Amino acid sequence: VRRVLADGRNETSSGQVLQAIGVRIGQPILTVDLEAARQQLETLPWVEHATIERRLPDTLYVRLQESEPLALWQKQKQFFLVSRTGKVIDEPRIARFANLLVVVGPDAPAHVGELLDLMNQQPELSRHVVAAVRVAGRRWNLRLDNGIDVKLPEVDSAQAWRQLAKLDREQGLLSRDLTVIDLRVPDQLVVRLAPTAIDRAAEPGDDT
Repeated sequence: VRRVLADGRNETSSGQVLQAIGVRIGQPILTVDLEAARQQLETLPWVEHATIERRLPDTLYVRLQESEPLALWQKQKQFFLVSRTGKVIDEPRIARFANLLVVVGPDAPAHVGELLDLMNQQPELSRHVVAAVRVAGRRWNLRLDNGIDVKLPEVDSAQAWRQLAKLDREQGLLSRDLTVIDLRVPDQLVVRLAPTAIDRAAEPGDDT
């Protein structure tokens, strides 16, 4: 072995690649266990998938597919990056990903990909979502940037999400003084007014 070439390496350092492969320069190339090296490469924090091959006479060629970070998983007051496939990425420099969606719940990482797909069906609505809480491993509560909590149903959440987007386009629902929008019951919308809105409604007015 005289050279180790690696493609697809953005977050993974060359030192991490060499250490994972465990090869020594000058080692007979046919003694390198390619399957063991591949498995070790896939244990690296950012590596989703890896391949390694011999290119005789003296080169090992590595191709990496790194994870795409989609969300920040909050667990016991700590944050971890999560990829589309649900992989938790061990990345200490977490601050540079502060703009990602925050998800909460023991099984949230495994479902974050499908949640993002659902949200992106209504892009004008999804841009307002800042956090998502996985409830009882069955459904999501979404926190919007104006403080409103949206309770999605367990079944047919896509239809509920479309309904919310339509109501906001036609009636400006998200601009109202609300704290909760509950979409868990099909064809039914339940809202909770903010305390300030309740106080205003209780104030006496002039009859005309």
